[in-house]
Amino acid sequence: MIDIVASIKDALNEPITFLGSNNPPTYGEVLEFFLILLIGFIIARIIRFYLRRTLKERMPKNTANNVIKVVYYGILSIVFLISLNLIHVSLSGLLVAGGILGIVIGFASQTVVSNLISGLFLVIEKPVKVGDGVDIDGVSGIVTDIRILSTTIRTYDGIYTRIPNDKVFSSHIQNYVAHGARRFGYTVGIRYGDDAEKAISIIKKLLDDHPFVLHNPSPTIFVKNLADSSVEISIKIWSPSSCWYDVYTEMLWKIKVALEKEGIEIPFPQRVIWMAGKNNQ
Repeated sequence: MIDIVASIKDALNEPITFLGSNNPPTYGEVLEFFLILLIGFIIARIIRFYLRRTLKERMPKNTANNVIKVVYYGILSIVFLISLNLIHVSLSGLLVAGGILGIVIGFASQTVVSNLISGLFLVIEKPVKVGDGVDIDGVSGIVTDIRILSTTIRTYDGIYTRIPNDKVFSSHIQNYVAHGARRFGYTVGIRYGDDAEKAISIIKKLLDDHPFVLHNPSPTIFVKNLADSSVEISIKIWSPSSCWYDVYTEMLWKIKVALEKEGIEIPFPQRVIWMAGKNNQ
């Protein structure tokens, strides 16, 4: 038994001379090389499996797949490069060639790398999500996809817009649905001869009766300004972010109709002109 073990050990320490190298690896080193590759492959698959489960609900499918691929093949590449030393492959030449190639590629793909890094930061920070209503760098619409290099938005006019991720990350972002409630308002003018307290009471009842006007935070109604032609009433309303625009358009019309029904009118701009008589000239 001892002789068999010794024979196997000697065989594993035998250099592979047919490779024609000045410093050929032994059979044992080659076996170790493939064993480490196998272990690295198994580890990469395990990490890929857990990443797929972790990112499934946290980012869009396409973005998650891209991140998983980068991590998976990155692990395999690192394990392969480290293992080359076991079979006496010098990494110095590869590093020099890789460095030169990296510089060339780096200058040629600065924008791509910037978009890639920005995309990863967007995934981590999550200022926007698929389905959010947003305004990014003056482009307003619904986010339809967040990819590794770009974010796509369908504008409210139905236009497909692609924005590079570095521009998204560095731009001022307005997310209209990030919070559960959103405030909007109007300024309604009534005649000086109308009863402002009555007008406020009518508007308050309309808001109290609407199912999507929130009571916490509660709406506010007050006389904002005594303008040239009207008494201006300010109305501030909170509603769920998911339906705020429907409430906005509906309530404005209902307020107009309700005020006119009670004889309270929204006046046209007007001026009173005093003409000097001849005796005053």
